[in-house]
Amino acid sequence: MNILLNLKEALQSLNANKLRSLLTILGIVIGVASVIALLSIGESAGDSITGEIESIGTNVIYILSGNDSDDVTNPKDLTLQDAEALANSRRAPEVAYVAPVISGGSEISYGAEGRETSISGVTPDYQFVQNITMAEGDFISEAQVEGRSAVVVLGPEIAQNLLGRSSGIIGSAVRIGGYPFRVIGVTEAKGGSAFNNPDNNVFIPISTAQTRLPHGDSPNAVQFILVSVAQAEDADQAIQQITDVLRSTHRIPPRSPNDFSILNQQDFLAVAASITNVLTIFLGGIGAISLLVGGIGIMNIMLVSVTERTREIGLRKALGARKKDILLQFLTESVLLSMIGGLLGIALGWAIALVVSQIATRSGTPLEITVTANSVLLATLFSAAVGIFFGYYPANRAASLAPVEALRYE
Repeated sequence: MNILLNLKEALQSLNANKLRSLLTILGIVIGVASVIALLSIGESAGDSITGEIESIGTNVIYILSGNDSDDVTNPKDLTLQDAEALANSRRAPEVAYVAPVISGGSEISYGAEGRETSISGVTPDYQFVQNITMAEGDFISEAQVEGRSAVVVLGPEIAQNLLGRSSGIIGSAVRIGGYPFRVIGVTEAKGGSAFNNPDNNVFIPISTAQTRLPHGDSPNAVQFILVSVAQAEDADQAIQQITDVLRSTHRIPPRSPNDFSILNQQDFLAVAASITNVLTIFLGGIGAISLLVGGIGIMNIMLVSVTERTREIGLRKALGARKKDILLQFLTESVLLSMIGGLLGIALGWAIALVVSQIATRSGTPLEITVTANSVLLATLFSAAVGIFFGYYPANRAASLAPVEALRYE
């Protein structure tokens, strides 16, 4: 019995039970669509997070207070003095810019409109470390830091939400923590996700933040320090110089561990990749469960089909059909069900991915979801495997029927 004849008979059998076949295919459609849509969402989320990290630049180094080591006792805070020591070109020649940051939550308001947000106290070098460009006005200056000026730079989104516009607002007065601040600049829109949206940033002079924001026990303590390296390939050398400077300023004995942590972009990318891989596997597993449910549906329907066609099987065997012919006939029907469902599922999964992408964009979380060839190939192979796996038992049961008993079946 050739393949074309098997396909023809399989189609005739499925056509004879249209509703039953349609419901069986629907289970595979939902399973394949789930696999494709969820894998695509997971991969796209990972690409989005990775892109945001890479947009910061490969030459940015983060210095955080504390260390995971249990051997660290009485760790010292990072301070403005640490930042000044790192900015000394003789001690750390590979360091281009140093930007200490004090961050704290506070309410920012304009008229009757207000919201809780994170406020960052920064120095002028922060603009160069983070590659911030201004849509209008100026960034915080050294004179404003020295004078502890009550000035603020807003991201365009928070400016729009508070003042109803993001342009023509220079000189406007907003209140932060109940204190009046004059708007001196608006940053250029960059876009982002709810996880990290630079358009919602609020910057004030770091000296002003020392008196207006809660930031620890030490008056000179900072949450973290950002360092920009002139050349990305010199990052390892810069990290060694930073380590030497901070160990010296913190007076750490030679064999004692650091009481600070240094992270570069590769560290963040590694963590992000690990998290998104777990997320993608988890989402793919959910889709696979749906596909397995569809496979069980195929097995159930094929068992019913074998029972209904017992006399037909007996007649075929009596006319000379071999066991492998019967096995191949029912396997063909099973695989055909799963492949039709797989093709329809690919289209449905693609459509779901596009809809989710549009919803994410309209909700202010740009997420370009693309259906990759890997997810399509995986779902297609998986659906075919489901058809073979769940179709083999009913097919083998049909092929093993004795002709005489099959002909006697009522």
